[in-house]
Amino acid sequence: MSLWLEAPVPDASPDSAVELWEPNAQDAGSQALGGNTGVLREEASTPQSAGGSLGAGLEAAEPAVLLPGVDTLPESTGVLSEEQIRLKKLKRQEEEQAQATSMTPRGSSPPQVLPQLSPEQWGMIEKLVAAQQQCNQRSFSDRLRVTPWPMAPDPQSREARQQRFAHFTELAIVSVQEIVDFAKQLPGFLQLSREDQIALLKTSAIEVMLLETSRRYNPGSESITFLKDFSYNREDFAKAGLQVEFINPIFEFSRAMNELQLNDAEFALLIAISIFSADRPNVQDQLQVERLQHTYVEALHAYVSIHHPHDRLMFPRMLMKLVSLRTLSSVHSEQVFALRLQDKKLPPLLSEIWDVHE
Repeated sequence: MSLWLEAPVPDASPDSAVELWEPNAQDAGSQALGGNTGVLREEASTPQSAGGSLGAGLEAAEPAVLLPGVDTLPESTGVLSEEQIRLKKLKRQEEEQAQATSMTPRGSSPPQVLPQLSPEQWGMIEKLVAAQQQCNQRSFSDRLRVTPWPMAPDPQSREARQQRFAHFTELAIVSVQEIVDFAKQLPGFLQLSREDQIALLKTSAIEVMLLETSRRYNPGSESITFLKDFSYNREDFAKAGLQVEFINPIFEFSRAMNELQLNDAEFALLIAISIFSADRPNVQDQLQVERLQHTYVEALHAYVSIHHPHDRLMFPRMLMKLVSLRTLSSVHSEQVFALRLQDKKLPPLLSEIWDVHE
């Protein structure tokens, strides 16, 4: 989640987002929170040759390092997560549908042909879900390093306001770290140039943060929970320094996304589609980025057709949420500008990602 608020600048925070890709660079979130865990190391891969194939399955080279200290995704322990069980059930359902189609009696009306997921696409989706779970788990381990929410007798004191701001901005840094970790595990991402990797992440970060925020929305309490333990309502966001013009759209978007009841696979694919947007500023190889995005769009279309066979509008509704994110991103830029007018200073990492020039 991104919480774009003022805070005392962490002494150990990276000076710029570019440092996230420098060799031996330390974890952006851990640096800002006083940790020393290495995270965003250079993982450059040789760009894919012009003759390389980018089919529906996208058989891209695996990243050399998935997460700091984790060389590969963990081997199966025999215990499947709920999402993995769901994926296997959907795959079985697809196979049964294909078998039923092949046995349709002559003379009967042919059933509607729905998109089907290839084995490569199934494998890609399972990998994205596992990678996202790993990134989330890693973020949970950072929650103890975040500045505590103040419990001071006077909530309007200068010290309490500064502590709330530090709390939110440190949550934002943890979120940026999680987004970068996940992006590096997206098939095709590390085959892009270093410059395009940075350009895509700098401009998609706030939209991915808002997507992650929406999946943590609790409609009963109208609150958003971060890192398992931290829950906030609209009033808490206001206390942290956000303007109502930004708070209300965040909660309205989160409520609308919650109504779609998306699962982990659908969220992971939407995030990948958001990251691989060729129209981002300063993207050089737009054609390659478009091809990569198309791979994830096709996978999402097929997955949604199987998972929501009776709701033909689910897929376009999901894509329209990405359009809404562009609007929210513009509102966020206005919020950041308002912070500058109030002489509120963001940590260097967030300032660089959101192009705040002091």
